[in-house]
Amino acid sequence: MDALLERTFEAEQRHFWFRGFKRFVAPFMQEATAGRSSAKLLDAGCGTGVNLPLLSEYGNAIGVELVWRGLQFAHQRGISGLIQGSVTNLPFAPETFDAVVSFDVLYCLDTPDEQAALAEMFRVLMPGGSLVVNVAALEFLKGDHSTLGREVRRYTKRDLSAKLESAGFEIRRITYTNASLFPIIAAVRMMQRMRGVRVEEDNPGDFYVPPAPVNAVFAGALTLESKLIKMGVHMPVGSSLLCLAKKPGRY
Repeated sequence: MDALLERTFEAEQRHFWFRGFKRFVAPFMQEATAGRSSAKLLDAGCGTGVNLPLLSEYGNAIGVELVWRGLQFAHQRGISGLIQGSVTNLPFAPETFDAVVSFDVLYCLDTPDEQAALAEMFRVLMPGGSLVVNVAALEFLKGDHSTLGREVRRYTKRDLSAKLESAGFEIRRITYTNASLFPIIAAVRMMQRMRGVRVEEDNPGDFYVPPAPVNAVFAGALTLESKLIKMGVHMPVGSSLLCLAKKPGRY
């Protein structure tokens, strides 16, 4: 996990994937916090804290991260509002937050921990509060990054929806993302599996930044895709799944 955090830290400022991800998330966060002044936000499994400045645009954001190395990276960048803790046992009282986000965390958890994490996110949300979740999608897209990220599973829309609903949430929006790059991603992952997925010690995952022209073209493709998602279009396929769910009740 330290290796994943280090490579994430190195790439997240320039890599096309991170640029696209921020644009995909924006309309979901706008809907999650609509009508809520000074919303209280929690990033459950915040990694290096890179998303806290983004979340702070929508309210008062704090992050919880289990791995101390991730918190060190965040402190190095001057990011505050960080707590060391587990998503399976969040150190907060019930009904504390207007919105909880969990980006690329659930797929790393064994099934009992996955269920516990969703129960905890439900518990700390206020009635009517929102959960925004991003996870890896589609089992046939496993590759080098799956080993680096210690993926336990990848999800389909049906899988993720069922697990969120079992935890008590109501699904409001769910879409695949990175659809514009899907043929390239699928081809690369297939070749990785054919030659043998790399072990963690010799594995850069997907977080190497490609040459600037390629990075710019890929970032542009994701920008166009994000505009469609903002308009309410749901992608039929992609390497990730992004979901907005609600806790029943009135705020």
